[in-house]
Amino acid sequence: MKQIPLGQTGIDVSALCLGCMFFGTLTAREMAYQLADRYFEAGGRFFDTANNYAFWIDGATGDESETVLGRWLKSRKNRDQIILATKVGARPGRPGGGFESWEGLSARAIEQAVEGSLTRLGTDYLDLYYAHIDDRQTPLEETLAAFDRLVTAGKVRAIGCSNLMAWRIEQARSISRLHDWAAYCCVQQRYSYLQPRPKATFETQIVASQELLDYCQIHKDFSLLAYSPLLSGAYTRQDVALPPQYRSSDTEARLGALATVAAETGATANQIVLAWLLQDTPSVIPVIAASNKTQLDENLGTLQVHLTEEHMRTLNSPDL
Repeated sequence: MKQIPLGQTGIDVSALCLGCMFFGTLTAREMAYQLADRYFEAGGRFFDTANNYAFWIDGATGDESETVLGRWLKSRKNRDQIILATKVGARPGRPGGGFESWEGLSARAIEQAVEGSLTRLGTDYLDLYYAHIDDRQTPLEETLAAFDRLVTAGKVRAIGCSNLMAWRIEQARSISRLHDWAAYCCVQQRYSYLQPRPKATFETQIVASQELLDYCQIHKDFSLLAYSPLLSGAYTRQDVALPPQYRSSDTEARLGALATVAAETGATANQIVLAWLLQDTPSVIPVIAASNKTQLDENLGTLQVHLTEEHMRTLNSPDL
């Protein structure tokens, strides 16, 4: 699998990142191992999890994804070949709590959370550590100083952020530059080919805006990753409804363009969406997920899809 630079960190990551959100909850351990093995066999080395996945599932605590992934790493003895990313900030601060009680990004929360993640993942360092949310109750200086201490201590190689507005990202990166601290090298945001209608909201999730895309295009030291790129299967599955936020004036035209390019290439709509993310400007790293090997193989098949300039013009037509 093609490896691409993560910002200017010196870390190369796989073109497709494997999201492990439901490992240990909706995806049983045996299937999780099979998916991780299949991704690894295909050359994938970039694994994404968080310290709260997936607490909202009945009976779950938020430990499950990191724990299962950590056990897989231990059983396969391949930690040194993996780029391992996890997140801090959105874990409930009390048992049974929800996002309203999240741990946040205080120095104390970060310092406690990283130890828990390292233990569950069975490692002594993280390649990439994300601020999972925007904690506006904690000064950015406190959050960034805590992250920098982790980098200095060798517990974290690089830091990123998720679900932040573009102006907050630049504010954070400016503070890091001012103090010569480790700076956010990437952002992971909700993003797909279909665009949500204006002012649509996704609770705690933030959509990659045009402003953010422009920012990433200008700042070559900053990478963009997309979560939920396939809208939970809504592009191809009849039993999955398109999220209402994506029912906008250009939805049908975009779906038509997608169908046209899929027919011309012989690829699936899902593969075209992922290929478009990889080939568009700026290039975006998709965070893929699957509940079975058939779905994963379809996603991995994206790497065999090449969109021509004409295909990209169709998908990016100004009439859409």
